[in-house]
Amino acid sequence: MIPTMTEQAIQIPPGGLAGDLAIPERATGIVLFAHGSGSSRHSSRNRYVAGVLQQTGLATLLLDLLTTAEEAVDISTAHFRFDIDMLAGRVVEATDWLARDPRTGSLRLGYFGASTGGAAALVAAAERPEVVRAVVSRGGRPDLAGSALPHVAAPTLLIVGGRDEVVIELNQLALDELHCEKHLQIVPGATHLFEERGALEQVSLLARDWFTQHLKSSRR
Repeated sequence: MIPTMTEQAIQIPPGGLAGDLAIPERATGIVLFAHGSGSSRHSSRNRYVAGVLQQTGLATLLLDLLTTAEEAVDISTAHFRFDIDMLAGRVVEATDWLARDPRTGSLRLGYFGASTGGAAALVAAAERPEVVRAVVSRGGRPDLAGSALPHVAAPTLLIVGGRDEVVIELNQLALDELHCEKHLQIVPGATHLFEERGALEQVSLLARDWFTQHLKSSRR
């Protein structure tokens, strides 16, 4: 049975970043989606994953890490999508906002990062170790989290396509730097965007199981 859902467009101060917040009835946790590499909260791939998580009782926040003006610049320069410190700072702002909001403040929090958003999620997790309980990276660049990696306390799952060979190597390097509970999962036959038949479904189920395991209590 699909849980009853409350959905709302929100803005995160101070910059007014746009997001879509969905909270199932009797939510058992919440997952903040950190997009990267020119993506946004409208990403069909992340919305698919979010839908799977919502069906299991997890709330989701799909957030734009760039303002409209920054997105316009980034389309031509690709500058902002690689500013990991800035992106991580905005993930932290959203994290603190969720902690203050009475609808979500009692829910355990996880991050789902894609591409450079994976690095931003890990840097933010290192900055809020007492709050972030799980991280999943899909086709991410966790290596770009650099010196933050050894400070990540949240159990971390790195998911990479089996045909995304360069990114596999970069994820392995990042995995070696993590000192928390960690796992690298290769999806056979998948490329960077997991566009192959059944690939995104595998990602969704892996994320669902990871978050269900680590966000199983509705209280912090």
